[in-house]
Amino acid sequence: MPDVPGGYLDAASTEPLHPAAREVLLAAMDDGWADPARLYGAARRARMLLDNAREVVAAVVGARPDEVSFTASGTQALHLGVLGTMLGRRRVGTRVVVSAVEHSSVLFSAETSAGAVGQVPVDRTGRVDPGMFRSALDDATALACLQAANHEVGTLQPVAEVAAACAEHAVPLLVDAAQVVGRVPVPAGWSLLAASAHKWGGPGGIGVLAVRRGTRWRSPLPHDERGSGRVPGFENVPGALAAAAALRARSEEAESLAASQTVLVERIRAQVPELVPDVEVVGHPTDRLPHLVTFSCLYVDGEALLTELDKEGFAVSSGSSCTASTLRPSHVLQAMGVLTHGNVRVSLARATTAADVERFLTVLPGVVARLRATAGVDRL
Repeated sequence: MPDVPGGYLDAASTEPLHPAAREVLLAAMDDGWADPARLYGAARRARMLLDNAREVVAAVVGARPDEVSFTASGTQALHLGVLGTMLGRRRVGTRVVVSAVEHSSVLFSAETSAGAVGQVPVDRTGRVDPGMFRSALDDATALACLQAANHEVGTLQPVAEVAAACAEHAVPLLVDAAQVVGRVPVPAGWSLLAASAHKWGGPGGIGVLAVRRGTRWRSPLPHDERGSGRVPGFENVPGALAAAAALRARSEEAESLAASQTVLVERIRAQVPELVPDVEVVGHPTDRLPHLVTFSCLYVDGEALLTELDKEGFAVSSGSSCTASTLRPSHVLQAMGVLTHGNVRVSLARATTAADVERFLTVLPGVVARLRATAGVDRL
């Protein structure tokens, strides 16, 4: 396996394929190629392998195996979670309550399926107040959505407290767990959960949707006998197996990896404001993901900053990870009330070293200074 470049600092978007996943993926192409819905030997073998993958994922997220389905992506899992719950609970109500910093796929799905969407604001760290979320729930609320951790700034959300409030109102809670699965413990209390394998070092094209037994959910797609009626189509058995292998390996190393990444992220959080003038580090200072840090540089265009850092060998993200090419400000940063331009999200990969971080800290001040000089604001 080729070495992961030390300048790759966008693991919150995609973690490079875990060695355990690569090995299993190659083997599964030979062992898991058959149609798991058939009855002959090779098909039964594929079904057994698929069931094993489902059991691994279920154990990590805290679900029963029959509650877990594999999807084509984390985005599809969120779409199905929102749309399916609204369809299944249409007699209860047509309102969805979300945090203002949910992933765009949640916000768009809510707008598409709901009669009304209630957005709960966040503070400057990107965190919702459980009391405000509780107050937003009412008898017409069919679904509540709260991410486990924010994908742009890394802030952990009070899922347990919000889940308790949802339980009191008999409202199912959909948790976007894409950034926490395989990294930190999955919070309890969810009714539906979505995740994405490429975030934890699995292959792309594999998502996870878990629906608790007893949750009213109906597929918004035409009926299909596959996927327990949740996700139609031929299952990607090799992909699911590789995703499960990566998740098992990441879960075993999660605690030690989080400890080492926390030290490196603390170094970035402390040093960037010292090395670069007019910088705002955003996100919660303590209740956050161990591998992610975001900061905004005044008087600097975010996309220009990304381009220059790329020339120096660093792959980072700017603004919303899903809208960086649209020139629209990040809805997350806007909701937080923080600086929305000149934004850089650094997320450490499994293979990122202290030397990689130090090189980034050495290069960054010069890059920002050059961009400010070009823009004529270096002497303000």
